[in-house]
Amino acid sequence: MIVLEFKARVKPDQATTIDDAIRTSQFVRNKALRYWMDSQDVGKYDLSKLCKALAGEFPFAKKLNSMSRQAAAERAWSSISRFYDNCKKGIKPVGFPKFKKHSRSVEYKTSGWKLLGPKRIKFTDGFGIGELRLIGTYDLARYDESLIKRVRLVRRADGYYVQFCIQVNVQVQSEPSQKAVGLDLGLRHFIAASDGTVVETPQFYRQAEKRLNRANRQKSRKYRKGAKPQSRNYHKARNRYARKHLRVSRQRNEWAKSIAYCVIQSNDLVAYVGEACTKCIDLNVKGLVRNRHLAKSISDAGWSTFRRWLEYFGRKYGKATVAVPPHYTSQDCSNCGERVNKALSVRTHRCPHCGYEADRDVNAAINILRLGLTTVGHTGSYTLGEIGPLAELEQSC
Repeated sequence: MIVLEFKARVKPDQATTIDDAIRTSQFVRNKALRYWMDSQDVGKYDLSKLCKALAGEFPFAKKLNSMSRQAAAERAWSSISRFYDNCKKGIKPVGFPKFKKHSRSVEYKTSGWKLLGPKRIKFTDGFGIGELRLIGTYDLARYDESLIKRVRLVRRADGYYVQFCIQVNVQVQSEPSQKAVGLDLGLRHFIAASDGTVVETPQFYRQAEKRLNRANRQKSRKYRKGAKPQSRNYHKARNRYARKHLRVSRQRNEWAKSIAYCVIQSNDLVAYVGEACTKCIDLNVKGLVRNRHLAKSISDAGWSTFRRWLEYFGRKYGKATVAVPPHYTSQDCSNCGERVNKALSVRTHRCPHCGYEADRDVNAAINILRLGLTTVGHTGSYTLGEIGPLAELEQSC
């Protein structure tokens, strides 16, 4: 499954109807969640039946395509099932489903839309969005329309986008490099590899912080307390502020994407810090950002984004990506195995037992690689179990 995204050229009246469709999809999802809270033994198909009842009760809900209503109910069930899974696995916090207040997308399945050409699409539900022109470099003509399983309208600070979820095989054959590497994620170094290579953290948010703060102050000056609605100048300043944040997030995403691609192309096996099995503790980014001294730097690093791209490219190019538990990887000596306790401020690993000295992150990366070579990994990492003799290894953790 791949996702192709195009920017849509939208007229003002079309923007209004798209916003109405997004709010209706949010309404259906919240109603499904409320129905689950107020009832017992509610399943996925019960929420689908609720969509039909909502269309009969609310005229504006009937305008939304029937499959789009089902997609909104599926979003609610996705958060519910994730909550159940977290409870069974003992993951904290369990993530109790919450009501959506500011949704930004509406999803259609195989109806409610029609392709008029490689760069034109028409939405045919009751809201009357009409025809949209698509702007982008992807070629939709090379894919059969039956392969498009979902179409999503997304609203961002700089406009509206149309996403196509296409069911195709994205695996690409590549030449093996006969190399394996362990990666440690950090703040001083974005990644530190077991071979001694380090990549510095770009700190996109830190670089743009002055511009972001200036735009935020300009937005606050135009805010009138108690005024509903706010002035047009306020909404313009709010949009400028949101665009700057969007630029920073895109820079971070593209950076993580390029680094992950280079790592996958250069190695056949990549071991990194993460969740090794359901009983182990994951790299808890949400817990780490509670440290008020490091929260901004951790959020700016983009570790989770890098991991997602790493696993995606590993699956695409048939490379093994192994997530290992982070426990004591920076404390244990990679040369003799003895545990050397040290504070976070100590950036150099010095072993009093064998005299080995190395950068703290490089030492951790070597330990991560060793763990990756001796474990099978977990279901969420792709895909040690599918690669030759490694598939015969016993599950261990």
